[in-house]
Amino acid sequence: MTTLTIDIRKAVPEDASTIAEIHHDAWMGAYAGIIPHKALIRMVHRRGEDWWASAIRRAASVMVIELGGEIAGYATIGRNRARQLPQQGEIYELYLKPEYQGVGLGSRLFRACRRKLTGHGLKGLVVWALEDNQNALSFYAGAGGRDVAEGVEVFDQKALKKIAFVWD
Repeated sequence: MTTLTIDIRKAVPEDASTIAEIHHDAWMGAYAGIIPHKALIRMVHRRGEDWWASAIRRAASVMVIELGGEIAGYATIGRNRARQLPQQGEIYELYLKPEYQGVGLGSRLFRACRRKLTGHGLKGLVVWALEDNQNALSFYAGAGGRDVAEGVEVFDQKALKKIAFVWD
């Protein structure tokens, strides 16, 4: 019997290529048919290996979850950018390789990110999700998030509603 370990750690520049691949695959899976195609392609291609390596080197908080030594997903975290919400922490992104979705790894990564933000003294958490991304809405509602605010993101003149989930 083989035992697979699950580890969550801060990303290092050597992870950039794998994170870029996960970003590409997860975004294409999550947003195809929601975000206009040309805008989605531009966004995905803008975040290649060099972009991620630079983000990690700039001390951006990028976390990865590994299953048996293979990176299965990533999250980016930091201070809440929405000044109208009192929560201090934010998970900007949380994505898994499509083949690892739905087996609990996202929940583990989510909890680890919350602990990390709390450990940095940030009280409360906000996460934004596009209203048309039903998987994300279900995930964050299932994690106990309260839907408290709405906003809009514009992609190639297409306005998409986004929902803020919060945890105190």
